[in-house]
Amino acid sequence: MTIVTGKAEARRRLQSGRSGVLRQIWEHRADYAYVLPAIAVMLVVIAYPIYYTIELSFFKTPPGLQLRDKTFIGVDNYTTILTSEVFWRVTWNTLIWTLGSTLIAFVLGFATALALHREFVGRGVLRAILIIPWVISAVAASYIWKWIYHSDFGIIGAVLVGLGLADRPPNFIDSVNTVLPSLIVVNIWREFPFAMIMMMAGLQTVPEQLLRAAQVDGASAWQRFWHVTFPHLRNVSTVTILLLAVANFNSFIIPWIMTGGGPSNASHIWITHIYELAFGRQRWGVASAYSVLLFLTLMTLGYFYVRALSGNERQEGSA
Repeated sequence: MTIVTGKAEARRRLQSGRSGVLRQIWEHRADYAYVLPAIAVMLVVIAYPIYYTIELSFFKTPPGLQLRDKTFIGVDNYTTILTSEVFWRVTWNTLIWTLGSTLIAFVLGFATALALHREFVGRGVLRAILIIPWVISAVAASYIWKWIYHSDFGIIGAVLVGLGLADRPPNFIDSVNTVLPSLIVVNIWREFPFAMIMMMAGLQTVPEQLLRAAQVDGASAWQRFWHVTFPHLRNVSTVTILLLAVANFNSFIIPWIMTGGGPSNASHIWITHIYELAFGRQRWGVASAYSVLLFLTLMTLGYFYVRALSGNERQEGSA
């Protein structure tokens, strides 16, 4: 009897919840009419390409652009990807690229924000200088660093040889062993100002009264940071890390311009490999299957990003 009553109550709540949603939609129908053009544009430029990419991932496409001649093959594209050694190598490269760039850029940006949070002469000028890597064009930065890393004319190699630290200029982006770390350094250099800005904004929200009270109670600088400052920055830290991770998963310009995925796929990440498969080898079906896997990964990160934002809103509402 209790089980039947519980099921009936759950069904009643579900129906009332649905009717409540429909009632709210009807009551705000004029508001939805205002955003209808934007929704229509999103359906055309976002929803349809996503649908067509998912559909194309189940087909074998010809080497040309005659997509009307595609052949349905089911999940064979996904099987080909998951059983390919190149896929696992590219996936490993993507993980190293994303985790290395995200974590180091965040730590460096956080440390820089803490340093710039103090008052000192020239702080504004230093802030402006440190933001330059973030605002500069990614294409221009890629070509500049490509010249800096050049094995014959690069400034780093010339300095190392001039100081007697190397017999000849090292091959930073021409070697399988050093190409990915070299690209990660460039990506960190370009992204850490974003983390710095985010954390500097978060530091403005830390109550000065709590810091002074902790100092009066005899707390050391580390204790004040760990028990007062860091808890107030936990949510903004989560959001910053997730935004960096999503940006790095989608990062295309730096690895493609500087190396094109080489040498020997040593610097290929998912996004560059997808581009090469689609527009280099014209394997549209396999590239679409890769894109679906990337889309699911980014959707997962987006879910945690939305949850982090919702947590921020709940905390602000309760405060």
